[in-house]
Amino acid sequence: MVITTTIVDSDELLHSTFASRYVRAPVPRFKIAEKSMPKEAAYQVINDELMLDGNPRLNLASFVTTWMEPECNDLIMASINKNYVDMDEYPVTTELQNRCVNMIAHLFHAPAGEDETAVGVGTVGSSEAIMLSGLAFKRKWQNKRKAQGKPYDKPNIVTGANVQVCWEKFARYFEVELKEVKLTEGNYVMDPVKAVEMVDENTICVAAILGSTLTGEFEDVKLLNELLIKKNEETGWDTPIHVDAASGGFIAPFLYPDLEWDFRLPLVKSINVSGHKYGLVYAGVGWAVWRTKEDLPEELIFHINYLGSDQPTFTLNFSKGSSQIIAQYYQFIRLGFEGYKKIIENCMENTMLLKKGIEKTDRFDIVSKDIGVPLVAFSLKDSSKYTVFEVSENLRRFGWIIPAYTMPADAEHIAVLRVVVREDLSRSLAERLVSHIGQVLKEMDLLPVHISSQTAIVNKTLQDSEGKKIVKKSEREMQEEVTQYWKKLVEGKRVGVC
Repeated sequence: MVITTTIVDSDELLHSTFASRYVRAPVPRFKIAEKSMPKEAAYQVINDELMLDGNPRLNLASFVTTWMEPECNDLIMASINKNYVDMDEYPVTTELQNRCVNMIAHLFHAPAGEDETAVGVGTVGSSEAIMLSGLAFKRKWQNKRKAQGKPYDKPNIVTGANVQVCWEKFARYFEVELKEVKLTEGNYVMDPVKAVEMVDENTICVAAILGSTLTGEFEDVKLLNELLIKKNEETGWDTPIHVDAASGGFIAPFLYPDLEWDFRLPLVKSINVSGHKYGLVYAGVGWAVWRTKEDLPEELIFHINYLGSDQPTFTLNFSKGSSQIIAQYYQFIRLGFEGYKKIIENCMENTMLLKKGIEKTDRFDIVSKDIGVPLVAFSLKDSSKYTVFEVSENLRRFGWIIPAYTMPADAEHIAVLRVVVREDLSRSLAERLVSHIGQVLKEMDLLPVHISSQTAIVNKTLQDSEGKKIVKKSEREMQEEVTQYWKKLVEGKRVGVC
């Protein structure tokens, strides 16, 4: 979505050195050109600009897959012209999607027999999957309230304040109140006890996260299930659970098979997972899976026949490419359980190596946990001279894209860096990153405090109107003010945590 243009993009014409071999006139930037240009020129104009993008392999801000095998790349290109929604024209692609749904459902212990068809759908990512799951919960709750003759105009969802922004989008777009359990310093995931306390008769579901975006930590879905069962028995409600397993859904089954978080828990009615994260597929595929057919209201499913046959569809968008669906199936049959397990184990080993290297600097506190998604989140022990935002900016000199951000309410004063360890972050790259972090710290130690005008607040004393009483800022207040200053300074350069 285009809202504004930046200063560097304000020039209305685009000049290209190589394009001048084919065309002499500049290319309009914001209007379609009057005339065509040679394909070589069009390619070079775009290629020149794309050189300024970051290297996806060094983008450690993102959970999204940035490498796949050449054979899978070939499959993707061979199917890039197929519109997935044309099920009658591309029945094999539809069959592959259904196989993927069933594989994921069995991986998550859905109560479906070997010969039964699981209930689920491929999406363009976990955001769409969450929207669909939320709509199913809202509609089921509304139908029940209508049947009971009770008001059904004030639905709410209970989540932790650490949820990804797509939950806020769902709440705003589909008019559902989002009730967030606030965080506390040292505890950056939803507290199940506080979550259940916030549940009322209008709660359509409690959303738990398997793999927090902020720290990679798994929320305690089993405890949430037990507490919610007890509350449902006491109140007569039947509040269900949705598990947002966008990041952890392809981690837990392979590393922590005995961890109960999925359909083994009776109140878990739906789960979303991102195929383009640790499902090991390029961006553009997610999955929503329901416990049983009864958990997905039939009225939300559309049946169309103008493309050749009766086609049931439950998606927010209609047309979409088939490539990522096919790529997901490739990974499932290519890797199998054993292959996924080895890859995730390797990611965790590199995570531990990275963590130990960062700890050896003795400059950071590790915020992330050892059990969870392969990532390391860490904060500076001392932010009086420079902040994590500056460390992040300086690491870009070496090509590393590592996000710095503040925690949600009520832990906004904590600012951290986060490194996501994907399959393509090798041991040698992890070691090189640790070396570059150390180099950046040494260089920044030698620099003068260039934010002294802002951090002066930290060291100065304040006197009252009579000039007698001296008031000093607390350490937490100092940290908050410095962090907020740098957060605003780099706000325009960042697109958020993904």
